[in-house]
Amino acid sequence: MPPDDREEKEKTPAGPVEEMEGLEEPADEVEYEAIREGEELLQERDRVELRTLPEEEKGLKSKLKKKEAELKALKKDRDELKDKYLRALAEMQNLRKRFDRERAEFLEYALNDFLREALVVLDNFERALKTSDEVDGKSFREGVDLIYRQYRDILQKKGVRPIDLSDKKFDPAIHQAVLTEESDEVAEPEVAEELQRGYWVQDRLLRPAMVKVRMPRKREVT
Repeated sequence: MPPDDREEKEKTPAGPVEEMEGLEEPADEVEYEAIREGEELLQERDRVELRTLPEEEKGLKSKLKKKEAELKALKKDRDELKDKYLRALAEMQNLRKRFDRERAEFLEYALNDFLREALVVLDNFERALKTSDEVDGKSFREGVDLIYRQYRDILQKKGVRPIDLSDKKFDPAIHQAVLTEESDEVAEPEVAEELQRGYWVQDRLLRPAMVKVRMPRKREVT
């Protein structure tokens, strides 16, 4: 090959190199377009976020105001309930004090009524004792009997009545056994004698009756 032709070939680049060099400019343009589009997307996102943030902040402020209003209403309800409770408590204490005062006054006046009636009986006893030497035994006994019936009537008006021992069955709830004796005539304990009368007041036991009790005789074991 002549030298000149060799130099021309050396100066002229090969075919593939030309193709690679031909692709450089389109590749640069594609990369530039991708970067530009990415920047535009970022800018668009920033614009959307800038529009969204004020709206979210406005919504949060609205919710905060609503919660503050609810809290204020709850505090108002709490204060009203506390005030009602304190008023009811004070009223209940006043009612209790008034009830205790009225009960004490009632008991005092009720006792005064009974004492006034008992004083009448005491006056009659004093009169009977002063005239005991001036009257015979029969008149004196009639006077004492009159005083006894008068005093019994006073107790009956107050709801006091004697314990009935007609069935003679011993009941430890209302009978107090003072004396006991064994007997073959009874199969279970029974009241043999009343030593001191017991009384009810309304339906409650005022005083148990003191009694003598007859007990079944114990059998000796053989």
